[in-house]
Amino acid sequence: MTSFIPGFNNTLNPKAKFYMELAEQCSGLLQGQRNAVTNTANVSSLVYHSLLDTSVREGKPVNWVGFYLRDKANADSLLLGPFQGKPACTEIAFGRGVCGTAASQAKSVVVKDVHEFPGHIACDAASKSEIVVPLTAPDGGVYGVFDIDS
Repeated sequence: MTSFIPGFNNTLNPKAKFYMELAEQCSGLLQGQRNAVTNTANVSSLVYHSLLDTSVREGKPVNWVGFYLRDKANADSLLLGPFQGKPACTEIAFGRGVCGTAASQAKSVVVKDVHEFPGHIACDAASKSEIVVPLTAPDGGVYGVFDIDS
């Protein structure tokens, strides 16, 4: 397999290989498609089902994958976008919970135990850990977040 990161060798690490292949599959889904709803729906589905089916995450079941997108009517708020999993919170203020924190700081947030995160928003009691990656525009502004709960 060819790496899209120059000099990155993923042949010895199954976990790295899994994520490299997942990134390539996401890239393929996005190629030629510019519609945000289409792309976020397909990416959330691909990532959710890939994480459910892989053995590299054994003992860490994924239960939610999706997007929150900046509200055009209220720039300090994120609205629920396409996702896979149980129903979720529909609106999150910037600075609130893991998603709002990642959005307000424009930085990824990894939380191993969500019960220890100040202000965590419990949309699903089954969630134990969470990773949130901000989606940034070329000017550095945040237009949403990508959220994975397990």
